[in-house]
Amino acid sequence: MESTVAKKQYIDFKQVSVNDHITLSLADSGQTVHSIQKAEKVGGVISTIILYIVVIALALIMIFPFYWMIITSLKENNEIIAITQTFFPSVVMWTNYVYVFESFDFGQYMLNTIVVAVFSTIGTLITTIIAAFAFARLQFKGRDSLFLVFLMTMMIPGEMMVISNYITVASFGWIGNDQTIYEAYAAMIVPFWISVFYIYLLRQNFKQIPNELYLAAKVDGKSDWSFLWKVMVPLALPTLISITILKFMGTWNSYVWPNLVTNDSTYRLISNGLRGSAFQDADTGRISYGYQMAATVLVTVPLFLLFVFFRKYIMRGVGRAGIKG
Repeated sequence: MESTVAKKQYIDFKQVSVNDHITLSLADSGQTVHSIQKAEKVGGVISTIILYIVVIALALIMIFPFYWMIITSLKENNEIIAITQTFFPSVVMWTNYVYVFESFDFGQYMLNTIVVAVFSTIGTLITTIIAAFAFARLQFKGRDSLFLVFLMTMMIPGEMMVISNYITVASFGWIGNDQTIYEAYAAMIVPFWISVFYIYLLRQNFKQIPNELYLAAKVDGKSDWSFLWKVMVPLALPTLISITILKFMGTWNSYVWPNLVTNDSTYRLISNGLRGSAFQDADTGRISYGYQMAATVLVTVPLFLLFVFFRKYIMRGVGRAGIKG
């Protein structure tokens, strides 16, 4: 009887010990999990701080040239060329911007740039839409092979096309001593109405449109032309907006070709005017960088605003075009 009671007490004691051990183990596990969660939280905060520091540093590196351009446009020329540079003008020279409008032929250069950019963009859109539709939807012999040849031309540097383009526009009589402003516009616009990259970009977007829509349109008696403008173009509008903005910005910044095909400086674009002699001091021959930077600011602001307000269309258009090959 006594042995039975002792055995039962021993079993009860052992169970208590096991329960206490389990309780302690659970407590230790809870502390371990809490420590891990706390460490992960601290690590997440530290990584976020580092990420923001890196992003802010890169943003400052990107913004600094624009800031320097703006403050340079407000400085005197002696302060600009001084050995010791300042991060803010000692005397704010708003007259630099007055000079741009009064002495520099800013209005004529801007008019030329806008005309060339608008008509070049419109022509590129038309040729791009038609060519992309043909390569994406129409069935004709040698379509894929011809498109492959088009893509191969993208590997040719654009500088190698200058001679052939120059010979072409010269054969049309658009270049010469008696060149008119309309011939200068044509020489700057027409050779760049075709862009293989934009055709490829829009073709990829057109290929995402279900073929059932095209077959349904044919059953309803719609022509290819009607289907293109009433169905495909509205569906591909983000990509078309991206192409419009990129083409407009590219034409706005062009320098070499307008300088090559125009004889009169008043026919050239604003990028050519910024490198002209209008900002050169007649007495010393020194460039007045304050005037030049003021004109550069006025030229850069429209492109900057264009990108800020339409950047989402650029991202969306390029992203959608890259989904399907």
